[in-house]
Amino acid sequence: MFRLKKTLTAIGAMTLALATAAPVIAQDRPGEGVKITMARPTWDTGWFQTEIYSQMLGELGYDVSQPMTLDNAAFFQAVALGDVTMWADGWFPQQDVYRDTFEDGAEIVGAVARGGALQSYMVDKASADKFDIKTLDDFKRPEVREAFDRNGDGKADLVSCPVGWACEEIIQHHLRAYDLVDHVNMITANYSASMADALAAYHDGESILFYAWTPNWTAAELKPGEDAVWIEVPFVELMDGAKELEETAVWPGIEGCVADPCRLGYIANDIVSVVNSEFLTENPAVRALLEAAEVPLTDVFAQNALMNSGDQDVAGHAAAWIADNREQVDGWLATAREAAAN
Repeated sequence: MFRLKKTLTAIGAMTLALATAAPVIAQDRPGEGVKITMARPTWDTGWFQTEIYSQMLGELGYDVSQPMTLDNAAFFQAVALGDVTMWADGWFPQQDVYRDTFEDGAEIVGAVARGGALQSYMVDKASADKFDIKTLDDFKRPEVREAFDRNGDGKADLVSCPVGWACEEIIQHHLRAYDLVDHVNMITANYSASMADALAAYHDGESILFYAWTPNWTAAELKPGEDAVWIEVPFVELMDGAKELEETAVWPGIEGCVADPCRLGYIANDIVSVVNSEFLTENPAVRALLEAAEVPLTDVFAQNALMNSGDQDVAGHAAAWIADNREQVDGWLATAREAAAN
């Protein structure tokens, strides 16, 4: 796990090294004079890896823009057209619904993190124990609905995904498939704001139901198994196009789940970079870097917790992480430079 306290020291050391180093030869900066228009998603839990990749590309000489915040649909259209170059926040196969939008002009390269990106539904542990909540089906019970009804509409309130996120469509699909439309109310406002409101309610002793994923800051505030538990879906019901992946929607050994194996109902996802194909053809160094690099989910989780605590210096967090992993990063950069030279 990276150590944020090293940020200023690391940046100072890098500055000194740059000031005293020998002149940089051309092949060390194969991206010199080439612009990258970087994008990032509307969920801020992905901004850390965006900044890490931006800084590594900068070390290769690329002129990387400040990231443009886009929702899924806008990004995939823009990257196919070349209006943006890339992002490091694709979730696949969950975002396979966008393949027809981008695959004529862009492609998936490498993986920030393969598998292990959990997502499903969580309930505060006190309420799960009190009402013996095991699956979403339990929200059909009147006493459970009433306990989780915070706006008085007769339905349990679920902190859901904002409109435009792929998970929002999946949650709608689940509510229909499990006959929960009349029992559960989706809150689709800004996720961070909605979760902050839910956390305040939790600390006031109220019951909360929320969609969660990892890596995410929510696991620092509501520790799985201690403060909140993963509950199961009644049965696995994936959307069209993902039916053959049903086995990956049941996970063994999930900390804080009400059962083992845990029927989460969401497929395993890789977090990947999606890049304009023409740009990749012209810049083999970028392809090589993206195929080599990765960021541990535990490190993303730790940085997300820092952001949630009020420390918004994402660029500083990324610089500290790079400094703490300098030897590995240098190996990735060497691979990229070699690809550019061949």
